[in-house]
Amino acid sequence: MIKKIHSLEKAVVFAFNLEGWDLIHTGETCLPFDAQGTTPKGRKAVIEMKFREKYYETKILEVSKYNALMNLDTDIEKFYYVQDPKANYFFWLNELIDLQKQELYCPNTTMWNKSKRNKNVYLLREEQARIINPNKNADTET
Repeated sequence: MIKKIHSLEKAVVFAFNLEGWDLIHTGETCLPFDAQGTTPKGRKAVIEMKFREKYYETKILEVSKYNALMNLDTDIEKFYYVQDPKANYFFWLNELIDLQKQELYCPNTTMWNKSKRNKNVYLLREEQARIINPNKNADTET
């Protein structure tokens, strides 16, 4: 599963670079983001990515992940990219305000086991995404 996720991350980096970004994949490191580099306007940037097999109306971002990203240098643009069966969502974290922390019972990790625990998360609404690219063939009822 981790190889599949890294392949997806690398594909997103490749696609962004075709659009004028200059990113490298960092998903195989212990950094709190999966890509870093510059935007098409030359601004420093990092992107955290999540790939969901099931559609949910809100997108989960762990508070600890958000804090790690926001604690990076202030001159770095921070983004959160979420892909699910309905669409690709691109959140510009620097501009999100009034996030409400919630506690959810979630899987402990994405890949390693089936155990669950309570996690502090932010639930991002789709309309908070800067860019939404819909999947026209999506079956959101799965």
